Parts: sequence; C-alpha cells; structure tokens
Amino acid sequence: MAAVEPAAVDSEIPHAARIWNYWMGGKDNYASDRAAGDSVAAVYPEIVTMARESRRFLIRAVTFLAQERGVRQFVDVGTGLPTMENTHEVAQYVAPESRIVYVDNDPTVLVHARALLGNTTAEGVTTYVHADYHDPDLILAGAREVLDFDEPVAVMFMGVLGYEPDLAVARAIVGRLMDAVPSGSHLVLWDGTDTGSEVVDGAEKLVESGGVPYVLRTPAQLARCFEGLEPAEPGLVPITHWRPEEAAEPIDAYGAVGRKG
Repeated sequence: MAAVEPAAVDSEIPHAARIWNYWMGGKDNYASDRAAGDSVAAVYPEIVTMARESRRFLIRAVTFLAQERGVRQFVDVGTGLPTMENTHEVAQYVAPESRIVYVDNDPTVLVHARALLGNTTAEGVTTYVHADYHDPDLILAGAREVLDFDEPVAVMFMGVLGYEPDLAVARAIVGRLMDAVPSGSHLVLWDGTDTGSEVVDGAEKLVESGGVPYVLRTPAQLARCFEGLEPAEPGLVPITHWRPEEAAEPIDAYGAVGRKG
C-alpha cells in the first residue's frame, strides 16, 4: 500500500467520509465535519438514523448473501471509514473463508485502511484497492488479484453513487462491474432518495456547509441500476424495510439485492 502524506488530509474542510462517520457515532472526524453534520441534522434530523440504518442494511444483506446464497466473495466499492460492523467482519463470521476487497480513492480512508485489512479469520482474505469508482477497470484488475472471477461475487455500492451527478454514468459504472462477474453474482446497492422535502433540504444544507454535493434520486431511477437482475425479496424498498429484524419506519433511502442470472 502506498504511503499517504499527512498533508493529503485537511481537517479544516468537511469531508464526506468523516461526516458520515460522525453521524454513525464514530470517532474519526474533526470539528469541521461535526459542524457540517450538525448543520444537515438541524434541517433533517433523520440523517443520523439513515446513517446507522444503512450499516444495518449492509449487515443484513451480507449475512443474507453469505448464509442463504452461498456468496464467499465481496467487492465493497466506496467503503468509507470503518465503523460498526464492516463487510469482512460480517461475511467472515458467517463463512470464515470469505474474501473481501474494499475499494476507495479517498486519502482519509487510505490512512485508515490498515484497520480494514485485519482478517477476522485465518482462512479469509481482506484487502484494499485504491481506486475511484469511475475507473471500474482498475477496480477489476485489483479485485482479480484476490478473487476468483469464475465464482460468484457480490458487488456493493453502499450510499456512494449519489456523488456521481449523472445517472447514466452511475449505471455504466455498475454495469461494467456486473458484466465482469459471473452468473450467480449479486449487486447490493442503496442510496438516498428524494422522497421527502426535509431530506432535500438536508442535501442543500450539506453543500452550503462545504460538503461534497450528493444527488438524491427517485426510487425508480435507482431501480434502473438493477435492470436485468433478479431481485431478492422484498425488492427495492426503504432500507429499513429490507428483511428487517423488527418493524421500522421507512426512511429516505432505498436499497435492494439483485442476482445476475
């Protein structure tokens, strides 16, 4: 792993991964991140719930794929900072031999990458590819060093495609990765949706606070990323309604799991 100069991390500028880390109750954030996070939460208090429910969705989706679909290989694109239970911890708890490739291009995430590289089992593999999701071929090249592309792979985009303003580009990125994996592979995706006025206000406040713009899409737009895939029940729904352990209110974030036939 290439070294990252400390200057690459600017604590004075709000940072997407650190803001999200703050909302999730993590400690890898600075005053600028907390100020931006509080500014968004002032107009959209549910953002904290969304952040934490997004990780619960990840845990349920990865558990489902490992337990019920027999998936043993995962590519987590745009992984962000480690908080709560991470993909490798969930997968390797179910199946110790699971192999996980984390992908991110962020210098802050890279600084923390060693925290992600610790296997929870002797049989498993956990590694990190420094790449932007706009370069899916670089992601695939790195993943192929660790994964067997003759066996199913779960490709995960967990709340990150909103940073790409063009839906066609986002769909092309997803499509390139899904085209490269074999039958029996799965797409796991969730993103924020414009399903309420307060979440739209929150997105605007994020930009005003110096954060990176995040595009909220309609559920119908997100569904286009799953075209050609077989949806696992219950399909594309608010992430709090995707195989929940207990009843929960819907939130402005939709997700699904789809299988490549």
